Amino acid sequence: MRVEIWSDIACPWCYVGKARFDKALRDFPYRDEVEVVHRSFELDPGRAKDDIQPVITMLTKKYGMSAAQAEAGEDNLGAQASAEGLEYRTRGRDHGSTFDMHRLLHFAKEQGRQEQLLDLLYRANFADERSVFDDDERLVELASAAGLDPRAVRAVLADPDAYADAVRADEREAAQLGANGVPFFVLDRKYGVSGAQPAEVFARALTQAYGEPSPLKIVDGEADADACGPDGCAVPQH
Repeated sequence: MRVEIWSDIACPWCYVGKARFDKALRDFPYRDEVEVVHRSFELDPGRAKDDIQPVITMLTKKYGMSAAQAEAGEDNLGAQASAEGLEYRTRGRDHGSTFDMHRLLHFAKEQGRQEQLLDLLYRANFADERSVFDDDERLVELASAAGLDPRAVRAVLADPDAYADAVRADEREAAQLGANGVPFFVLDRKYGVSGAQPAEVFARALTQAYGEPSPLKIVDGEADADACGPDGCAVPQH
């Protein structure tokens, strides 16, 4: 069975949702038969590479919220991440283009290191003090830690066309599937799961999708499951 996950490294609910899905997959009795493929989805497509802002500033400007609202949202997201055993810096993070990271993830997929790189990118963006946006060498370091050849990584970063078509193809496919926010999970092209659902919902979806041929269906879960989309990232109110 193949599970495709559309996500963005800048999406906090993708970070949390992956941890919840991974928990469900670990307990799935047929986990060794599941192939997980990560697909590209940019929350801020077309953002210039040098357009880097503090997260709080970005939230206030893009979504019209006050600084206090943005900080409260980050605090709540940090609590949600902590509940899944994830580190999350609620202050001092920045935001920028993730296009090069998605290109590298496609390269890493060819090398069989996509999952490793994605985990490192998530942790670097949400937990580490050093930015992932302002220096290509930071991406080279992370890709090298994931087991990729640093020279090959630099070559990909130096060529803006490398894997660009693959990123855009993923994004077009997401739109065709009706995904207007992330994370979005597609199980064997049979079931779709939208948002950072609880692990129990992912477990049910894996069980339903395994060995059951059918058109793509949306698995019933929490109707307002947390996700990130063009209008921002949902923030828990309690």
